Amino acid sequence: MNKIPQLHDITEASERIKPFIHRTPILTSLSINKITDASVYFKCENFQKVGAFKFRGATNAVLLLNYQDKKQGVATHSSGNHAAALALAAKNMGIKAYVVMPENAPIIKKRAVESYGAEITFCKPSLSARESSLNKLIEKTGAKFIHPYNNFNIISGQGTAAIEILEEYADLDIVMAPVGGGGLLSGTATAVKGVNKKIKVIAAEPKNADDAFKSIKAGHIVPSINPNTIADGLLTSLGDLTFRIISEKVDDIVTVSEKGIVEAMRLIWERMKIIIEPSSAVPLAGILEHGQYFSGKKVGVILSGGNVDLNNLPF
Repeated sequence: MNKIPQLHDITEASERIKPFIHRTPILTSLSINKITDASVYFKCENFQKVGAFKFRGATNAVLLLNYQDKKQGVATHSSGNHAAALALAAKNMGIKAYVVMPENAPIIKKRAVESYGAEITFCKPSLSARESSLNKLIEKTGAKFIHPYNNFNIISGQGTAAIEILEEYADLDIVMAPVGGGGLLSGTATAVKGVNKKIKVIAAEPKNADDAFKSIKAGHIVPSINPNTIADGLLTSLGDLTFRIISEKVDDIVTVSEKGIVEAMRLIWERMKIIIEPSSAVPLAGILEHGQYFSGKKVGVILSGGNVDLNNLPF
């Protein structure tokens, strides 16, 4: 059975990636605090390089490659943020990157991956198409597959954002992250519970792509079938590694409506004057739609990214 990351893996990753990443700011909004009846601290990974937390995990994974893997290059499948993150992390180390992307990925994300010098192969928008295209690519190039979320080094890197929150706000009651494949949530939960078991970790997920919610309730992985949500970064199902960590360390998962995601996204744009993508708005939607959990609490929220198609806004 694959081992799972511990707090020391995340603190080591934090030191390892420090020279390459941004330490992102933590912002608050008095008006959002008033609306939610909570003190909310937003960790702005929308300001991270490539515009998303994914750069943390990708950088950690690339730095830990052996000489032979570096020579062959890295490969992955991703709808956008992980692809861009891996492409830039590889470019920084002078390594070749190959990326399989669904043909319907947002244009902004396609452009980003191209700009970081990765070689893109487009495929039909299904997991089976992604995986078969990737397998062919790896067979041809010998590149090392870096999974977008179900990967020890990726999860350890993603947990570093939570370490930074707790360094500045050690007395939080709750830390929240969105959940898709579960890499960010797994790293966050491992970091938070490693630092202070009393802090609750609550995930938020779109109702229209609620495989993590169903999986935790069922006690086994329930794959996502035809998820249909504006939160395009949260369409993937949990992996075996992320499922194990989330089952063990996450206190609860709340689900949110599409309307709630759009309203939360708009609220952050209007009140905080910052750009976030729909997936980033899911935790705030969770606070707004499940107020009883959060009223009177100090809540750390990871704003996962800010890569949004400005020609196709939902409001």
